[in-house]
Amino acid sequence: MTQALVLKDVRLTLTAQSGPVDILKGVDFSAAAGESVAVVGPSGSGKSSLIAVAAGLEQVTSGEIILLGQSLSGRSEDELARLRRGRVSLVFQSFHLLPTMTAYDNVRAPLEIARLDNVDQRAADALDAVGLSDRMKHYPGQLSGGEQQRVAVARALASNPDLIFADEPTGNLDTETGAGVADSLFAIASERGATLILVTHDLDLAKRADRIVTMANGKIV
Repeated sequence: MTQALVLKDVRLTLTAQSGPVDILKGVDFSAAAGESVAVVGPSGSGKSSLIAVAAGLEQVTSGEIILLGQSLSGRSEDELARLRRGRVSLVFQSFHLLPTMTAYDNVRAPLEIARLDNVDQRAADALDAVGLSDRMKHYPGQLSGGEQQRVAVARALASNPDLIFADEPTGNLDTETGAGVADSLFAIASERGATLILVTHDLDLAKRADRIVTMANGKIV
């Protein structure tokens, strides 16, 4: 089976005033193409750092990461951005929508930056897929928290990515609203055959994934 993501003995050490802090301590992890994996564990266990290094947003101290068949070792920020463009998407707990742009433009702009084709149709289809076809011209301030997160999900999925990283995507939402966002995320990822790596504290949400991985103290246990 093709692996969408492989981490081999990945270590991340950051410098603090008190000295070096070991964040990731020899993590081995993999996710197959089309698989959904939930990463759970207490706060400070390294879950978000796992996503940051796997997506090439944070440089590892040692070890190797192979993302969509490509090693991240030795790549510049520009090279990493090109590798992710149109193929890797991220959804965060904070929606990160631009307040001066409509829902439609928040979804469309990254597609244009990535120089993808049919950006207008992609943006409209993505918002329709998360049930927001009637809210396209609304600004983030005119949307509820759940609607804003669904715009963020639409933005992440509009490029038909091969790999989606979601870091506590329902963390700022109430249970019912979060379940609706999760429905959209899992359904569209599955429909498009994308790999989904989901970090969450919500065990009910985690159980919806094909597999659950638990982290503690910078390691997978």
